[in-house]
Amino acid sequence: MTASAAAFGLLGSLVTACGSSGSDGTTLRLVVPEYGTTPATSSKAYWDELTAAFTTAHPDKKIEVTLHPWADIDREVTRMVKENNAPDVALMGAYSDFAAQGRLYSADEVMSIKAEANFLPPLAEAGSVDGTLYGLPFVASSRLLFYNEKLFDEAGAKPPQTWSELKDAAKALKKEGVLYPYALPLGPEEAHAEALIWELSNGGGYTDSSGAYSLASERNTQTFRWIKDNLVVPDLTGPVPPAQLNRQDAFTAFLRGEVGMVNGYPSLLHDAKAKGLKVGTLRMPVSDALRDGEEPPAAGIADWMMAFKHDGNRELVGSFLNFVYEDKNLSEFAGRYHLLPSTVSATQASQDAAADPSDGQFLAALRSAQLYPVNEPSWLQVSDTIKRNIGKAVAPSADPKTVLEQIAQQAARDEAQQK
Repeated sequence: MTASAAAFGLLGSLVTACGSSGSDGTTLRLVVPEYGTTPATSSKAYWDELTAAFTTAHPDKKIEVTLHPWADIDREVTRMVKENNAPDVALMGAYSDFAAQGRLYSADEVMSIKAEANFLPPLAEAGSVDGTLYGLPFVASSRLLFYNEKLFDEAGAKPPQTWSELKDAAKALKKEGVLYPYALPLGPEEAHAEALIWELSNGGGYTDSSGAYSLASERNTQTFRWIKDNLVVPDLTGPVPPAQLNRQDAFTAFLRGEVGMVNGYPSLLHDAKAKGLKVGTLRMPVSDALRDGEEPPAAGIADWMMAFKHDGNRELVGSFLNFVYEDKNLSEFAGRYHLLPSTVSATQASQDAAADPSDGQFLAALRSAQLYPVNEPSWLQVSDTIKRNIGKAVAPSADPKTVLEQIAQQAARDEAQQK
C-alpha cells in the first residue's frame, strides 16, 4: 500500500487476458499493482480468476489486465493519462489529481447505491473530494507497533506506552546486542508512512484542522528532533541509517529476529506467526508531552480504485466495479495478502468466517485512523517529496526544522501547480 499499500511488487509488467487496447464498450483495460513478493504469490492469479468469472457472466466482454510493481504504478498510470491513453480502471495509491482534472467517474455514476454506501466511513471520507466519492477504497490497513517478545524478555524491557519508555526499551535491547532496537524505515519505499505514525503520536500530522498542509509545524519539528536526539544519535535504530532503510528490509530483519520494535500491519503479523515468532502489538507510544489519556489516531493506509471516463465505457466499468466489490471477491483478495477489506459487509463476512482474530485490533484502529491527505490533488507529488527527503531530517548532522521547511516549500510549489 503505497497503501497506502501494503505489499511489494515483482519486477516487470505482466499482462493477462486478451482484448484490444481501445475503450470500445466491450473491452475493459485494468491497470493494477503487484501485491505479491514471489511468483507464487503474484496478484496475477487473483486477477486471472476474477476476470475469468466476470467474462463467463458477460461473454461478450473482455478484460485486459496489466500489472506493474508498486514502485512503478503511480508513474505508469500518470504517463498513460498524459499520453491521453488512460485505462478504464486503475488501482494505485492516489486518485485526487485525476479527479481534479475531471477525468474520473464519481462512484454514483458507476456503482449501485448499495455498493457505494457499503464502504467503511473513514475510507469513504478519504476517497471523497468536496463530498463526492471518486477514489473507491479497495483494501486497507492500519499500523501498530510490533515488538519481539523473546528479545524483550531477554532484555528485561517492558512494552512501551510513551516515547521515553520506547527509548528505555531500545536502550535495554541494544545492551543485549539486538541489531535494530527500533527499526526506523525512512528510506524512499514508504518513508511517508513511518513519518506519519510518529507525527500523529505527538499530535501532529501532514495537515492541520482545516485540511491545509502543515508539514513543518512545530509539533512535527519536535517529533523529528526527538527521534534524532533520542534514537538515531544514540545508535538505537540499527546498523543501517534510517534514510537508507526501506520497509521491506526492516520487515525482513524483524522476521529474522534482529529487530526489537517496528511499525507493521496485518501481513507482517501473519508472517511472524508462521515463523514461530512471539510478537506483541500495541498502539504507537505517544509523546510524553501529550496530555494524560490523550490517544492520537493510528495511521491508516488504503489503496484506491478509480474509473476513467471514456466514450462508451461507463456501463462496462460499472458492471465490472460492482462485481469486484462483491463480498466474496473483495474478501478473497484481502485474505490473500492479509489486508483489511474496505467495505462494511466484507469486513463482517470475514469476521463471521472466523478469519484471523488478530486482524480485529487492526480493524479497530482503522475505524478511527487518520489516512494520508489523498483527497488533496497535489498529494501524489507531495508524498514523493516526503519519501525521498524525510529521512534527512533525522541524520545526525541535520537540522530537522530546515529539512521539514524544505519539504514544505516543495509541497507548496506542487500545490500551486494544481490550481
